[in-house]
Amino acid sequence: MMLSFFDQFASPTYMGIPLIAVAIALPWTLYPTPTSRWLNTRVLTLQGWFINRFTQQLLLPLNVGGHKWAVLFTSLMVFLITINMLGLLPYTFTPTTQLSLNMGIAVPLWLATVIIGMRNQPTAALGHLLPEGTPVPLIPVLIIIETISLFIRPLALGVRLTANLTAGHLLIQLIATAAFVLLPIMPTVAILTATVLFLLTLLEVAVAMIQAYVFVLLLSLYLQENV
Repeated sequence: MMLSFFDQFASPTYMGIPLIAVAIALPWTLYPTPTSRWLNTRVLTLQGWFINRFTQQLLLPLNVGGHKWAVLFTSLMVFLITINMLGLLPYTFTPTTQLSLNMGIAVPLWLATVIIGMRNQPTAALGHLLPEGTPVPLIPVLIIIETISLFIRPLALGVRLTANLTAGHLLIQLIATAAFVLLPIMPTVAILTATVLFLLTLLEVAVAMIQAYVFVLLLSLYLQENV
């Protein structure tokens, strides 16, 4: 029984071919494409309003040099929200529960922010490793600690997203199994359990959106330190 709970996180295959690529590429087909008409549909208008508001909020603390990342950050935000939300549907697979995928997104983007900082302002980038006014005996220790914390950033990004989504999916499956088992034995308790399951599902919808936002927000903060 314990193994079956984790089967939902296994990458699906068809004739030995992993279908994770389909799960990643398919969500993009769900979005409406802009038309040449003078007036857009309500869905397109709502989509454009959401993207504009998010981009303005995300790039507000960044200077002009960081605005070049607007398309990348917005696309990543929409991509993560879509995958996380679709993963809450029954009989679906959530690619962002795979640590390999999340690390594959986090490491290159984090490394790009570090390289930009080293190229544009190497003195300021290296200055983050040693706070101003540090006593001389503590300088080697603080440099080691700050270096370790710098390299832990992409790991924290990937693990945070994976752990939150995995925990939510497991909790939903556990409570759903409990409600199904209790239904013929104690219907009243089963109904209460189903109510908790419904509230938890609403919470997981919020978590799916918040975790995508936090992922992109932290990347923008890392970029802010280096531009």
